Amino acid sequence: MKKQFTNFFIREWLFLFSFTAFGITSYMLGSFPEYTQKELIPIFLLFALFVVVKGIENSNLLLKTASILEKGVMLPQKLLFITFILSSIITIDVALITMLPIVFALKIKKKEKLTILVALTAHIGAALTPFGTPQNLFIYSYYGVDPFTFIKTIAPFSIGMLILFFFSSFFIKVRPIDIKYKEKKVNKPSASIYLILFTIIVLSILHIFSINIVFLALLFILFFDKKCFQIDYFLLFTFLIFIGLTTNIKMMIGTMIYHPHHTFLLSSIMSQFLSNVPTTLLLNKFTTEWEALLWGSNVGGFGSIIAALANLITYKMYISYNNTKNVKSFLWQFIFFGYLAFLFGYLLYFISFSYFLKIF
Repeated sequence: MKKQFTNFFIREWLFLFSFTAFGITSYMLGSFPEYTQKELIPIFLLFALFVVVKGIENSNLLLKTASILEKGVMLPQKLLFITFILSSIITIDVALITMLPIVFALKIKKKEKLTILVALTAHIGAALTPFGTPQNLFIYSYYGVDPFTFIKTIAPFSIGMLILFFFSSFFIKVRPIDIKYKEKKVNKPSASIYLILFTIIVLSILHIFSINIVFLALLFILFFDKKCFQIDYFLLFTFLIFIGLTTNIKMMIGTMIYHPHHTFLLSSIMSQFLSNVPTTLLLNKFTTEWEALLWGSNVGGFGSIIAALANLITYKMYISYNNTKNVKSFLWQFIFFGYLAFLFGYLLYFISFSYFLKIF
């Protein structure tokens, strides 16, 4: 019983922490936060993605994809570029939900560093486009930025970090596991159906299809394949609670920010505690420096486990696929390499923006 509780605490400490903080801040404010439709829709779409990816996984397509990637050389480099392209096209969350199960399916030793590389690469790929991350989409819409100007502004960050990660990937020693696995056949009809459903959900995220189609897709899955609903619900609840928690914090400290010209520093540092999306929503009222806010929110996505929702997805998915094995090691490595990327992002900002010195 004690061991079960310990394992539960290791797996769900973030949920327990968020739930406790949510309760304390709600008590201090005297009310619970109100959830808007804009906040609930992403959670629903994330739920739909988890279900569909579970279906793809059950069809053995991910195992087959992993076995194909394992063949030949430069496995880390192949994963890096695929993740970079995917995250810039279909958003960071979708890229992670797609790529991480493939990484976990690889028959190699010590997947921690490869998982971290994929997660960090998803950040920089998504940062390059206006729709790659929620904070990018908000800045792009709120400030009415031209698409070309947007990409040109953040490109030094994405390309600079990509070069760093590319060279770093050669230090990741990928060694195959000696155990022989029986090759599982891909259920082609099932894989085809779930790939179509996956495409429908991605197009709904991009506002090409109505969200009502996602409801119909889930009803179809519920009727024909209930096993796909065996997903990590604690992860979804953590997101839901975390959104409410950041809303509470925003109400408590919003009037305490008096230096809008420190946008980059504030957004990057505050993201470590509030996450980069709510930080962006908080600081936009205090600055017109959208370029610095864009850089700060994306650089701020590196570092702590709560700096970005994508970090939570990575952490929770790693635990789901690996139980509690090597969790402490993975967490420390994730934070360590995350803060190395965070510091390098600062360096790129210094180089890219001459007006940085005017802040002081």
